[in-house]
Amino acid sequence: MHEEVHYSHSADIPGLILGTARFTNFRFEPHYHLDCHVGLVTSGVQRQTFRGESLYLTRGVIQLMPAGEVHDGVAEGNEEYVLRTFRLSPELLNGLGEDITGRHHFPTQAATVLRDDSLADRLLDAHLTLEHGGHDPIKSATSILEMLETLFAHLKQPVPQTIAGTLSLRQLQLVREYAEAHLGDKILLEELSLLVGLSPFRFLKLFKRTVGMTPHAWLLRMRLEKAVTLIKEKKTTSLTEIAYAVGFFDQSHFTRAFRQAYGVTPTQFW
Repeated sequence: MHEEVHYSHSADIPGLILGTARFTNFRFEPHYHLDCHVGLVTSGVQRQTFRGESLYLTRGVIQLMPAGEVHDGVAEGNEEYVLRTFRLSPELLNGLGEDITGRHHFPTQAATVLRDDSLADRLLDAHLTLEHGGHDPIKSATSILEMLETLFAHLKQPVPQTIAGTLSLRQLQLVREYAEAHLGDKILLEELSLLVGLSPFRFLKLFKRTVGMTPHAWLLRMRLEKAVTLIKEKKTTSLTEIAYAVGFFDQSHFTRAFRQAYGVTPTQFW
C-alpha cells in the first residue's frame, strides 16, 4: 500500500513542526528525539517497544514522548495506520510552559500515554488548524496555547495558572485601534498582548472572558464587517482587492469565511 509522510514548519510558531504520516510497512528503528513529541494515531494501531514493554497507540490515545527517550514503532498486524505528531522544541516549551503555568515544566516521565477520546479529538482539531491555518497567525498561536493548557491541566504537572479579572476599557480600546489601523496586515497575538502589557496566554484568557470571543474570532469578524462596508461602498474594482485590504491573503479563505458568516459568498453579496 502507498505510504506517505508530510512535515510542515510553522512560520508563525518557531520551534513547532507538524507531522502527518500514513504507514503500513515502514518501521521506525530504535531512535530518540531532541525535542518533545505529542503523538496521535487517528486510525489503525501503532505498536511501540519502550524499555522492554509494548505500547499500543490507537485512536483516542495521546502519547507524550520527552526528549532523549529511545523507542521504535511499527504497524500492528501489517495494517495501515495514520500518525499525527506535534514536535515541540525545548525553546518553545520553555517560553509557553512558563507563560501557561508560571514556571517552566513539561512532563518528563517516560512515554506518558493518556487514554481520552475527547481530549484526543481536541488535539486532532488543533493539529488540523495549525496544519491548514494558512496566513492566520493568531489562530495558530491560540491553538498551540490551548493545546498545551489542556495537556497541563490534564496531567496536573503543573496545573495552569488561574487567570482572574478582565481587560480594562482602555486596554480594549488600544487593541481595537491597533487592529483597525493594521487590518490589512498580518497581526500576531504577541503584538496585541504587548500593547496591553500582558503575556500572550494571559491576554488570550482575559480577552475571551471580557469580549466573549477569542482574539482570532473577534479579529476575523472585524475583517469581514469591514469587507461588507467596502462592498457596499464599491470604491474598489474587485473582491480580490477587498480581500487583501482587510487582511485575507487567500481568496478562497475569504470566500469560505464570508459564506460561513453571512450565508452567501462575497460575489452573491456584491
